[in-house]
Amino acid sequence: MVERGETSSTGGSDGTQDPFPSAKKITKRPKYSRFTQQELPACKPILTPGWVITALILVGVIFIPIGLASLFASQRVVEIVDRYDEDCIPPSFKDRALGFIQDDNTDKTCIRKLTVPKLMKSPIYVYYQLSNFYQNHRRYVKSRSDKQLRSRKDESKTTNCEPEAFAGDKQPIVPCGLIAWSLFNDTYKFSVTNQPLAVNKRNIAWDSDREHKFGSDVYPKNFQNGRLIGGAKLNSSIPLNEQEDLIVWMRTAALPTFRKLYGRIEVDLEAGKEITVMIQNNYNTYDFGGKKHLVLSTTSWLGGKNDFLGAAYLAVGGICLFLAVAFILVYVLKPRPLGDPSYLSWNRNPLGHLN
Repeated sequence: MVERGETSSTGGSDGTQDPFPSAKKITKRPKYSRFTQQELPACKPILTPGWVITALILVGVIFIPIGLASLFASQRVVEIVDRYDEDCIPPSFKDRALGFIQDDNTDKTCIRKLTVPKLMKSPIYVYYQLSNFYQNHRRYVKSRSDKQLRSRKDESKTTNCEPEAFAGDKQPIVPCGLIAWSLFNDTYKFSVTNQPLAVNKRNIAWDSDREHKFGSDVYPKNFQNGRLIGGAKLNSSIPLNEQEDLIVWMRTAALPTFRKLYGRIEVDLEAGKEITVMIQNNYNTYDFGGKKHLVLSTTSWLGGKNDFLGAAYLAVGGICLFLAVAFILVYVLKPRPLGDPSYLSWNRNPLGHLN
């Protein structure tokens, strides 16, 4: 018996008849093409000292002005940040903050005074900022039903919403899930010289969320009070796509410290003006060591206050200019002859190694 792959005495390499004429030669060599052999045209620049120095100078010249412009824009942003969670606890409850926030019979009203440091031109954006709140936790992020939020006919689809899926009578909660259940419910009212300062809460959510993710025929139903955190309530006569506080909250944050838009003040505030803020301190951050801040901020062409972007541009631009000067000194003081580029591998015959 002749094994496949061996040469028999009746046929093989000596010109006699092959006993396995249908057997194909097995090979792992790919079919030749310029693509598989990496012979397609490509840009392969030679980084000579001149090119490197020129590129570094170019990056520095571009990045430094951008960094200065970004820092200047950030410095023009006027921002007021006020942490109120500690000061809004009455002295008699200083050692029992959790008991205070969970007691429905205590008054949660808190008055804060804020001074405008510079002229704040409208629109002035009002944010609430939470710290040590992990909205990016896997179980928290998954605890929602997007189908339920979009369509009334799917309000019973609460598969991912446990433990906030059904009310006591086994009726589905709309909206269900931990994200909606922990809805932020502190409120703010502003006044200047005893004149109310209106806060516009329309169009604070993304258009894509209002138009595509939250249905106009879906109304809150059996919505549970989040006793552990907030105790928020939703108006059952308003569809979800118009409840923008909920829509903003449902877009979960990536970091444990985050800001979410509360509304807009659409009048200018003069420097030195004192703003009176009446806060309803309802949201329970004391149970997990969180912090609450009220933020009033203007914007620039770059957005909100952000010194990091400008500093990063300046740092990169400065490092590039420093390296360019260092390379110039090295090139002038201790020059080295350049090698012949014809000896580079890609300048040779690509099949030369087979000869």
